[in-house]
Amino acid sequence: MTIHLVKLCVGCDSIEDLAAWQAERLKQMKKARQKPELFHRTFQSPRRRDELLDGGSLYWVIKGIVLVRQRLTDLREGTKDDGTPCCLLMLDRKLVPVRPTPRRAFQGWRYLAADEVPEDLAGGEADGIASMPPRLRKELAELGLI
Repeated sequence: MTIHLVKLCVGCDSIEDLAAWQAERLKQMKKARQKPELFHRTFQSPRRRDELLDGGSLYWVIKGIVLVRQRLTDLREGTKDDGTPCCLLMLDRKLVPVRPTPRRAFQGWRYLAADEVPEDLAGGEADGIASMPPRLRKELAELGLI
């Protein structure tokens, strides 16, 4: 059975910020002659690997709202810049906007059951919601209007 992860996207104000940050990271990796792959480092390794890699995604919380997801492609052992071991959450490059859903702050990541995930937004609906100011988007999501 598929399961997902949810994680705070600290430092990003929008989906566009996340996309730009990831594009820059891939560019830097290519320039350094490294294989350009998207990943997120995390201290704790998820134990439910098979369920996560059976179609699971990482749902990003931006400014208190789940706004976007990326499919998980693999979980690997890695190291942080200081040499400490970590888990690499390998991510698909495609960012998929989802129905904005409020989420309180938490540390690390959390599992998200398949029946708890926000639905994907389609085409124009995603563009309209994504173009809203973050504060308005958050207020409307908290009221259950989007």
